[in-house]
Amino acid sequence: MSTPLPAVETTPIPGLLVVRLDLRTDARGFFKENWQREKMVAAGLPDFGPVQNNVSFNTDRGVTRGIHTEPWDKFISLATGRIFAAWVDMREGDSFGATFTLEMDPSVAAFVPRGVGNSYQTLTDGTAYTYLVNQHWRAGIAYPALALDDPTVAIDWPIPLSESEISEKDQHNPHLDPATAIPRQRTLVLGGAGQLGRALAAEFPDAQVVTRAELDVSDAEAVAAWDWRAYDVVLNAAAYTAVDAAETPDGRRVAWAANAVAPARLAELSREHGFTLVHYSSDYVFDGADDAPADGWTEESPLSPLGVYGQSKAAGDLAVAAAPHHFVVRTSWVVGEGSNFVATMSRLAAKGLEPSVVDDQVGRLTFTGELARATRHLLESGAPWGTYNVTNSGPQHSWYDVARDVFALVGADPERISPTTTEAYVGDRTDLSPRPSRSLLDLSRLAATGFVSEDAATALRRHLTVA
Repeated sequence: MSTPLPAVETTPIPGLLVVRLDLRTDARGFFKENWQREKMVAAGLPDFGPVQNNVSFNTDRGVTRGIHTEPWDKFISLATGRIFAAWVDMREGDSFGATFTLEMDPSVAAFVPRGVGNSYQTLTDGTAYTYLVNQHWRAGIAYPALALDDPTVAIDWPIPLSESEISEKDQHNPHLDPATAIPRQRTLVLGGAGQLGRALAAEFPDAQVVTRAELDVSDAEAVAAWDWRAYDVVLNAAAYTAVDAAETPDGRRVAWAANAVAPARLAELSREHGFTLVHYSSDYVFDGADDAPADGWTEESPLSPLGVYGQSKAAGDLAVAAAPHHFVVRTSWVVGEGSNFVATMSRLAAKGLEPSVVDDQVGRLTFTGELARATRHLLESGAPWGTYNVTNSGPQHSWYDVARDVFALVGADPERISPTTTEAYVGDRTDLSPRPSRSLLDLSRLAATGFVSEDAATALRRHLTVA
């Protein structure tokens, strides 16, 4: 039986949504699609990933339960009967203490975000109250509760509480206290000391930013001890980026631990705790062969890394794809605050040196500010989960072209730079990892989400002016 999309209504409590279901009735009773993921998400509900379904059967009219603030999201509805439902926002912030009430029958459902106190009173005998949750119930979990008769929220119960059936525990719940407000979930930035980590910290000023010294995601014990329930978004800017050192025995082990094992562990945590995982990838997952698409590698192009660094990054991409809520942000030629090709060329220009730079590796620069801006866009625009190429826009350039642009912008003569080939640059050296010759990434999928990428030449000019 085909049913239309449910109607979703907002409430004065942020994130608390009322859902009007399509109830089909006849002489036999009724039918409804109580939870249909594709339709619910299309209608505007979060894709919250329920893992457990519970039923609370209430024999008599007047049973009153709550106000409980469980540490998970809930989707509640009725199989039979009618209730007076009440919610109180117990989260810190401007909406702390906000209330909303609603009469519900089997045609009405509600999505209740974690941190919002949930309660109800049955208005008929034989009421079956059902709810989906996105974390498994565990014995010993403690969570805040609120007195049903709290004078601050002043819920107008249809049946006086003195005439209601209330559990002994709910009769002794505390009153509303701002000091016990539930902290809202935050964004966590991993790898905060790196170029990208610093840009993400600037773009997300309310985020918690940690360095590798504070949390090494390749350390299983450290990860297990961290409280991941406190976050709704994790931005994984932690990575091993020493491309050439990754070819050594020690470097190989560290690269795989940081770039493959750690992202796999984060994907498992994302499934367990429901946070969105954003992971940053590299053009090194491709071999840069001459048969690359004219507009650049797409998100569907087959992975074919040349060296250990690229192989470990490709493995991390595949691991993160297993997380229900994930973005893999694939980028190239990153420039930010710290050590990078542009900084090196600026330094050589200032010293009056005349470097040789390869002219047979082509791609686009990506400034860390652009990566951070695109990350916010993906998180806030409702973009479908998956992999997105993110670089600055404009025509492709070689490293030689970029070096000449840098020299010119800092007031040095670009003719001091001589072109060379990768083969000539490498020569007899065996300590260098192979580089992809074509690193251009196709930006069509990102553009389809409404993001307008800034031209790389404009960004380079501003970067050098600011620097």
